[in-house]
Amino acid sequence: MARVHWFRKDLRLNDNEALAEAIHAAVSDGDSEITALYVFDEDAFQALAGIRQHSLRAGVAALAESLTGLGGLLNVQVAHGLTGVAESVVRVAQAAGAKEVHAMRLFDPSGIAEQNAVGVALQAAGVFLRLTGSNYAVEPGTVRKASDGLPYRVYTPFYKAWFEHLPAGAAAAPKPMPQIGQNWRSKRVAELTPAQAWPECTQPSPFEVKAGEAFALRTFARFQQRALTDYADDRNRADHSGTSHLSHALAHGEVHPRTLLAQLGDSQGEEVFRKELAWREFYADVLWHNPHSLTDYYAPIYAQMRYDSGEMADARLSAWQTGTTGYPMVDAGMRQLLADGWVHNRVRMIVASFLVKDLHLEWQQGAAWFERHLSDFDPASNAHGWQWTAGSGTDASPYYRVFNPVMQGLKFDPNGDYVRKYVPELRHLAGVAAHEPWNYSLGYREGYPQRIVDHAAERLESLARLEELKALR
Repeated sequence: MARVHWFRKDLRLNDNEALAEAIHAAVSDGDSEITALYVFDEDAFQALAGIRQHSLRAGVAALAESLTGLGGLLNVQVAHGLTGVAESVVRVAQAAGAKEVHAMRLFDPSGIAEQNAVGVALQAAGVFLRLTGSNYAVEPGTVRKASDGLPYRVYTPFYKAWFEHLPAGAAAAPKPMPQIGQNWRSKRVAELTPAQAWPECTQPSPFEVKAGEAFALRTFARFQQRALTDYADDRNRADHSGTSHLSHALAHGEVHPRTLLAQLGDSQGEEVFRKELAWREFYADVLWHNPHSLTDYYAPIYAQMRYDSGEMADARLSAWQTGTTGYPMVDAGMRQLLADGWVHNRVRMIVASFLVKDLHLEWQQGAAWFERHLSDFDPASNAHGWQWTAGSGTDASPYYRVFNPVMQGLKFDPNGDYVRKYVPELRHLAGVAAHEPWNYSLGYREGYPQRIVDHAAERLESLARLEELKALR
């Protein structure tokens, strides 16, 4: 019996539970035939910013190249919308003569909607959709309190329980995929779409995007040599290359977190990196239990906060989006987003705090901008990272935290190198001067904008609005 493996956000061959199950089942069937499939939703693709378009194409192209290099191939379809994706999977399954389609399970609302639509369409065609595995070391919904069986709402106790749930496989090297041609065959179907017919990247990317499983594994190896030892200290430094640069690969499933966890020891840097991987899984768990929190307030009371709207608010939002707020650390982060499709995690918190606490705009506006531009966009991490900073999410003492964008810059970019890299109007200012151009007679010589708000005043305004909210309880 022929089988289909439908690649989704698992653009890898190794440590892929759904693919391994499909191969095992195909071998057990006797024909050992697998039809590897990827479906582009062109409608969703064209809604992405240029870097995100190029990064997705690059990831799929790398997967196709990996299969070709092993003597197989990737069958690609182009569809329009949820219904189109479902129809494409059905069409390929029928062309392959498959009675089962294997795929990885997704846990975010859009992923769940997609797999439900495909499952219903396949069932109507007499084909079964078998969902196996996930992109998490511990699947969302697994970790619960021993006392009452409820999910965790706070990260630290979640992490302790999550660590206990790590499967044995996380402590040993994941098994590689069986060699194509030796154990199984990758089958071509008539509907194969050539690469030149894939959705066209209608927006440019400022650089050539590198992606794929092999690139992710090389990136991790470099991180282990380059920054893992000092990760606990350097991960917050925006001016250092102290992070793993693996968020894109994790978001697209080009590497499984098990693969990373299996190579971590007990040093301080490795433990902190393990905790960062757990943050991703914590937010996925929170979203799984609270799907409304993708776009709505995790803590409903914050929907009643007094936020700004109107022409002035729109102008300030535009200044934030384009990196022209007059606050160097904020502007550097927002320009990094547009230039690289990625933002340092500490800087993400700084720019998010500025949008919500200094500009008094709702977190959803910032989350939507990040979704459009981040090549490492992850629904749960994006929504709940924003809610954590906005004060409406999973945090013990949320709203009182108001990041001072100048002090944050001085602490995490102490020589101004990060600012000067992304804000050319400040490159004439040496050292810490780049963080406070208003203190220097030549600070605005190259046309850097004046500050659009006064942080000290807006901090007090933000806290005053919190007091208004508390009075409503």
